[in-house]
Amino acid sequence: MPFRKTLAATLLSAAALFTLPAQAAGQLNLVCAADVKWCELMENEFEAEHDIDVNMVRMSSGEAYARIRAEARNPKTDIWWGGTGDPHLQAASEGLTAEYQSPKLEELLPWAKNQAEVSGYRTVGIYSGALGWGYNTEILGEKNIEPPKCWADLTDERFKGEIQIANPNSSGTAYTTLATLVQLMGEDEAFEFLKKMNANVSQYTKSGSAPVKSAARGENGIGIVFMHDAVAMTVQGFPVKTVAPCEGTGYEVGSMSIVEGARNMENAKIFYDWALSAEVQSKAEQADSYQLPSNANASVPEAAPKLEEIKLIDYDFAKYGDPQTRKALLERWDSEIGAIAN
Repeated sequence: MPFRKTLAATLLSAAALFTLPAQAAGQLNLVCAADVKWCELMENEFEAEHDIDVNMVRMSSGEAYARIRAEARNPKTDIWWGGTGDPHLQAASEGLTAEYQSPKLEELLPWAKNQAEVSGYRTVGIYSGALGWGYNTEILGEKNIEPPKCWADLTDERFKGEIQIANPNSSGTAYTTLATLVQLMGEDEAFEFLKKMNANVSQYTKSGSAPVKSAARGENGIGIVFMHDAVAMTVQGFPVKTVAPCEGTGYEVGSMSIVEGARNMENAKIFYDWALSAEVQSKAEQADSYQLPSNANASVPEAAPKLEEIKLIDYDFAKYGDPQTRKALLERWDSEIGAIAN
């Protein structure tokens, strides 16, 4: 065999012996605004089923929106999964998220489809849950404090120092609470209520679910949260009871959005379609998440709060997801509540 052919054959054989391991088909930069355990489940399950490396960062809803907005000229995030729908709608109205109609849309419940329609298909509903609170039965029992049944109860002096709620600037849960109270009472009346309740609030947390986790640990008596977050504490064995306010309450449509100008657009769409599937949504319970899934064919955790048994208000997602409405309410909260917060 001529020398050149012999050399070529030798090099090819060597290359075959030292072949590098296959690289992932690409990357996906994910901002997750759900509970960290659920975020990690989504990351791990997606990587297990796809040849794509996920770079996941967990943030609260308000922080996630702020990040997407700050990156508008040079997006580093590809997809934003989870968190309350209001900031997703705000991002959609500002053109920060991309239009996409998933083939899975027809499998979704009406409230999830509506989220997509009102946003011009720049976001979509992935789960829903009602607002309420959880209280530590042992703490209130030891102090001989009658548990709260209604929003009005939360201003009673018997709860002084017992309540935690998140800051609505960082937390979608707390912004939903603010918008709910405005819709229930009227804006001026809602802020008067919040001023009175402030006397009983020991801390305004950054994370929406933190107040009931703190209550579960015995650090305070009551956490105002989405009811499914309180249920999660009960399922984990903590002495927490969940309450749906007697006057009525708001609810969230947890959402998902692809970022406009995403660097890994095709991988973002793959994740989007995957996350809307019944199979994936049925795994939420493995992460102690008890929301109502948006796919009509997904299994609903037995412990999940039953929305049909809760007095829900006709929450105006379009109005309270509007940037100007949100900005005005947050500025008023900062000046009238944040300024006097304990």
